[in-house]
Amino acid sequence: MPGVSPFAKFSTAPAATGLYDPARDRDACGLAMVATLRGTAGHDIVETALNALRNLEHRGAVGSDAGTGDGAGILTQIPDNFFRGVVSFDLPAKGTYGAGLVFVAEDEISSAEAGFENLATEENLKVIGWRDVPVRPEVLGDLAREAMPVVRQVFVTSPDGISGIELERRLFRLRKRSERTLGIYHPSLSSRTIVYKGMVTTLQLEPFYPDLSDERFESTLALVHSRFSTNTFPSWPLAHPFRMIAHNGEINTVKGNRNWMRARESRLASDLLGDLKQLSPIITPDGSDSASFDEVVELLYMAGRSLPHAMMMMIPEAWEKQSDIDIQRKNFYEYHSMLMEPWDGPAAVVFTDGSLVGATLDRNGLRPGRYLVTDDGLVVLASEIGVANIDPSKIVRKGRLQPGKMFLVDIEAGRIIEDDEIKDSLADAAPYGTWLKDGMIKLSDLPSREHIVYPHKSVIRRQKAFGYTEEEIKIIVT
Repeated sequence: MPGVSPFAKFSTAPAATGLYDPARDRDACGLAMVATLRGTAGHDIVETALNALRNLEHRGAVGSDAGTGDGAGILTQIPDNFFRGVVSFDLPAKGTYGAGLVFVAEDEISSAEAGFENLATEENLKVIGWRDVPVRPEVLGDLAREAMPVVRQVFVTSPDGISGIELERRLFRLRKRSERTLGIYHPSLSSRTIVYKGMVTTLQLEPFYPDLSDERFESTLALVHSRFSTNTFPSWPLAHPFRMIAHNGEINTVKGNRNWMRARESRLASDLLGDLKQLSPIITPDGSDSASFDEVVELLYMAGRSLPHAMMMMIPEAWEKQSDIDIQRKNFYEYHSMLMEPWDGPAAVVFTDGSLVGATLDRNGLRPGRYLVTDDGLVVLASEIGVANIDPSKIVRKGRLQPGKMFLVDIEAGRIIEDDEIKDSLADAAPYGTWLKDGMIKLSDLPSREHIVYPHKSVIRRQKAFGYTEEEIKIIVT
């Protein structure tokens, strides 16, 4: 159904009238990240993540029917072996096809699939086939069943056999255009990762999606999330994880962040992504703060930045008045502050692109994040300690996230990358100090103008007319 936001469907929320205002939505969720440094995928990583999710049950809200969850989900790598065993059509080589879930209304299935396949052709992609995802609605609460979409799975490849980030960019364009023009929702569409989520509790996720119990469903990483949004309503699309992140906390600056992104949309351009007007609006109007954050991270990543680079742009550490910060790093933050405002929390975010997986706290540091590493290469990070049953004798390292710091695991290299290494390498990657010096104009360097004396009453009158407050005059202007 063109013109209908995919976030507005499959929800228990009423219209934004009366006492309910979605702009006042807040959340206080639970999250966990599980990864292995051993270099091989396994179902044990998925099972460890699902166990962690079940142990985060107390961090998720439950509806009045005692069976409808506020939302829970899991993000893993594409389980190639599993898909080859369950689909009725041939799949090309691993990494050369994309897959993802689709949430669609029952009366729109035929038109949505036909429209999606037409859009795929326009993006030089081809739909290989569709799959009905096995689900068990009987484990859900009444409210969740009433809002439940039909859950389908789509498999897409390219006629020219591309893979990697080039395929990811085409799939990104296809997904965004599908949501904007067809009004269907894709939890994910990627050649690297896949998301299973819904309006479920942490205990219902695996029973609802039997796929997750299959031993062939393997990954080297997983993100899980238990949603607890206060003053808001459950929704199938607004469950986490999103395409690249899961988030605990709230973005206090989100209204301003969204407004600035909308203001910039007419000037956005990318040689790598093509016509961005077809993907607009970048931020879905009725999405949550976490959904908006994810959409911007994804745009920055698809446009050519690494995932740590995008995260540093959006959640910078406190750098403005830090006397001991390296000058190169300070130049990096100052340069990017001209491009984007910080998305300030309190916020803890876990993120992945399918090969890197990590977590960061915003500079306020008001959300917990604790991690441990075992002697066999298992890495677990969560919003609280104890989500995984780990023998203490196997733990070789443990700690907690610090304000503004990043914890990063390179799955392919099999190592943990420290905060200083991440940030120093990105800060040294370009001459940000030179760009600042050449591009910035300081007010003190402008030529003086002829001084005109205005009567005090005139100044006060114009300040009132243009909305200046006493606080702005005393604090900001002064």
